[in-house]
Amino acid sequence: MKSLQQMASKRKTIEASGDKNFDETLVDKSLSFESLGLDQRLLQAIARQHFARPTLVQAKAIPLAFEGKDIVARAKTGSGKTAAYAIPIIEAIIRAKYNKPHERVTRAIILVPTRELAEQCWKLVNKLVVFCGKLVHGVNIAQNVSDDVQRSLLSEFPDIVIGTPSRVLAHIKSSTLPVKNVTHIVVDEADLIMSYGYKADLENIQKHLPKTLQVFLMSATLTGEVNEIKGLFCLNPAILTLHEDEAEAKADGGTVEQFMVNCSEIDKFLLTYVIFKLGLIKGKTIVFVNDIDRCYRVKLFLEQFGIRACVLNSDFPVNSRLHVLDQFNRNVYNLIIATDEADQIAPEEQIKAEEVVSARNQSREKSTKRKLRDREYGVSRGIDFQNVSCVLNFDLPHTSRAYTHRIGRTGRAGNSGMALSFVVPNELWGKHKSSSLDTAKRDEKVMARIQRDQKKSHGGADIKPYVFDMKQVDAFRYRMDDAFRAVTRTAIREARTKELKHEILASEKLKKHFEENPDELEQLRHDREVHAVRVQHHLKHVPDYLLPEAGRQSLVKDLGFVGMHKTQQNRIRRVRAIHKARSKSTRGDPLKSFKVRKHT
Repeated sequence: MKSLQQMASKRKTIEASGDKNFDETLVDKSLSFESLGLDQRLLQAIARQHFARPTLVQAKAIPLAFEGKDIVARAKTGSGKTAAYAIPIIEAIIRAKYNKPHERVTRAIILVPTRELAEQCWKLVNKLVVFCGKLVHGVNIAQNVSDDVQRSLLSEFPDIVIGTPSRVLAHIKSSTLPVKNVTHIVVDEADLIMSYGYKADLENIQKHLPKTLQVFLMSATLTGEVNEIKGLFCLNPAILTLHEDEAEAKADGGTVEQFMVNCSEIDKFLLTYVIFKLGLIKGKTIVFVNDIDRCYRVKLFLEQFGIRACVLNSDFPVNSRLHVLDQFNRNVYNLIIATDEADQIAPEEQIKAEEVVSARNQSREKSTKRKLRDREYGVSRGIDFQNVSCVLNFDLPHTSRAYTHRIGRTGRAGNSGMALSFVVPNELWGKHKSSSLDTAKRDEKVMARIQRDQKKSHGGADIKPYVFDMKQVDAFRYRMDDAFRAVTRTAIREARTKELKHEILASEKLKKHFEENPDELEQLRHDREVHAVRVQHHLKHVPDYLLPEAGRQSLVKDLGFVGMHKTQQNRIRRVRAIHKARSKSTRGDPLKSFKVRKHT
């Protein structure tokens, strides 16, 4: 545990300053935004976002975009891909407005796989057009609003339309989104769009689009799915593959240290308790699980020890999910427990045909629930989680690609990060029924494929085994058992229902109120205690005799209750209080209050 604590302490302390944290190795120092010939208003907006110089992908993509070429770009997470296509598109629209100032048409469509990514992209576009808002404006049709509201937004002929393929196609078919004048189309996170089942939507969108338009395909990986989209939209594109080699990454510290821990299913809970209660991981952390019920089980388990965490899954309304992301990025809380149920098993990564068939048969009972989930939800890809120190794979993902996407939430923009994965060996699977998960049966085979792919595709990246000192950890086991037994299936169901009701209320009924009173939105927290299980207050405090020497130094002492009022009274009131206390103490004692009169 001591070495894990030391590794965490070496990690950079990062302030939440958005895009200010681009690492210098990602920046092309030979080029400036001014040299690109951009409009002055766009340059002013770029400066306001603290983009001093273009990143590598921006320096390569923007000049090619001005030449009118289609672009297929692969660049790592946090390298500025969104701005790489947003800046040239906005510049092209500004120039077109000079030639035809009174023409009101939609000129660009940006396709994204998830609503969260659509919101993130829309915010960046708004920041870039802040000084030319009357000339260029965009809309996000992936928002959770009615069709009437979306039709009203599109009736104003916005210059840029951002949405998921299904929503864009629906409006194209209903003629509320005319596309005959579209000059630019972007497919962001192209491989993820295909894995979400949008292939048919993309093919239908392509049939309605004009033949002469500029195409941007952006992705962190170039797979066969991206090649399918390239063949569908592009004509002789310029392919940009930008990634730093291993030596360069090590030099700037912008790496993700990867570790794996072999443990039983119940020991996952024990190690998670020890890691967070003793503060072995510093900074913000995302805990990934494979099931929504699992999400609440971990949350309720940690609540027993006074460890607050918020959950993020497809059950939540869109507004709530966006608010969770926003508060997490603003350091309102440091721990998110997120489900990753959107990841699917790719055909090339199936371990064995019979195992996949077996897994499908086991999950057939849950197929009805899965249909109700929001297929436009996604956490492990595209979302801009800022300044994440660690990704904890509480449940190992189904595929190697999903693992790569998960750990991509940390180590962004040249910063360092850590990924820790729990792996259940075959001989330990199913030993503890209440903590078992069907997907853990294939953990060893999935991890073997992940290790091969990491060495092959990521510059020889190695996933190091980490061994905890179980003699020290076992001292906490009896407390873990108490907490785990309290989290029953009934408690999980009640917590899930209670949380969902609260989020729906906050998302729908209070939406207008929060728009009128934005300050009160700060009071809406997502990491509050659900109290669906019996509260055991003694578990929130760790006795000194359980702490190892290293743990005593790292654990922050509980300061107790801190009052909001003055701790010292003024002099007159303090004297009155003293006299009042004395009079009360003597009034009840008959021997002290008894008085004898002297007779003369």
